[in-house]
Amino acid sequence: MTYRITLPNGVRVIGEEMTSMRSVSIGVWIGTGSRYETIHNNGISHFLEHMFFKGTERRTARDIAEVFDSIGGHVNAFTAKEYTCYYAKVLDEHFELAVETLSDMLFHSTFAPEEIEKEKKVVIEEIRMYEDEPDELVMDILAESVYPGHPLGYTILGLEENLRGFSRTDIQGYVAERYQPSNMVVAIAGNISEAMAIEVVNRYFGSAPTHRSELPADGLVQPTFTRGFCVREKDTEQIHICLAAPGLPAGHEDLYALVLLNNTLGNSSSSRLFQEIREDRGLAYSVFSFHTSYRDCGMFGIYVGTSPEHVREVMSVVESICEDVAEHGLTDDELRKGREQVKGSMMLSLESTSSRMSRLGKNELVLGREVTLDETLKGIQRVTADDIRRVAANLLKQRFALAAVGPVDANVFAEYHTS
Repeated sequence: MTYRITLPNGVRVIGEEMTSMRSVSIGVWIGTGSRYETIHNNGISHFLEHMFFKGTERRTARDIAEVFDSIGGHVNAFTAKEYTCYYAKVLDEHFELAVETLSDMLFHSTFAPEEIEKEKKVVIEEIRMYEDEPDELVMDILAESVYPGHPLGYTILGLEENLRGFSRTDIQGYVAERYQPSNMVVAIAGNISEAMAIEVVNRYFGSAPTHRSELPADGLVQPTFTRGFCVREKDTEQIHICLAAPGLPAGHEDLYALVLLNNTLGNSSSSRLFQEIREDRGLAYSVFSFHTSYRDCGMFGIYVGTSPEHVREVMSVVESICEDVAEHGLTDDELRKGREQVKGSMMLSLESTSSRMSRLGKNELVLGREVTLDETLKGIQRVTADDIRRVAANLLKQRFALAAVGPVDANVFAEYHTS
């Protein structure tokens, strides 16, 4: 049983009672991320995520950690392109303490200057860590190449030079702009009644102040997908390759067909790309396809990490598989197995309170509504072979954007990209 209300100040509360569980997961979802930044403050959403854990008017950073450690709970956060989430998972008896602590962090953080300077060093190390991980770095390079000049092309971690310049005033200004009640969803899943959930959330979030009348709409300018080409020399053993084509936005009617297509193409161990490139030819350890949906657009991609001497063969195999799927779609057997695989994977993932909470919070924030399990299952079941063939033809019969990191021969990729 799910429920949804909007508190008088605009905070949306959505939840699901799961009486068979002893845990409860709470997530506070904020409609902000790197998409809502400028080139001058890129990274502030992620930095702010860190700062909310650095102390409030009555709790130190250690106190916040000890609140959850002392009850065997868990608290964390993450920043994405279009949203930031602060979440906790605790036993049901500690529900109110978790909600109160999260509200204390979000509404009463002090952003002490000494903590700001200390955390800058931590995040700079995080940025450098990602620079040392080429499989992560190539994804950022791809996004920048596909969405040049648009905030969707910015990195979530941001730029080191920006980070060094962030002040307490910058942080407080960004909180006032983006952390408004109308831009906030509290999602709950677990062994908590609807009445108690709403009462407790209203107690700690219902008086959250509104800083301004409306949110700026700058981040919602739809980007133009660019079939860019970018290679970066790096002293690594493998070349890390990413290809991308325009995908579908969240809520699109063809998204279920794309999910099934992606699953069979490269998102499972029985997929065509995995079987052909890794299992049959031994050309890569890691190879997969992926799809990311944003509010108004999407990106479909393929990643392969391979040795320099295998690049031409890998690119040829990827091209051949994509051409075949674009021309012929999937077999009846692939479609049948894909349906069962996607449904089974989804059902198993939703057996945890954390997964249920995440599904509720993200759908409410991005789509403005709950997407029920029945709706999803019916959507998957409705997909036909013709649907997948049509989506595959639109998606795969085109020149992909390309990014590569490693000991690259740019000419090899240039040949592919201009073919």
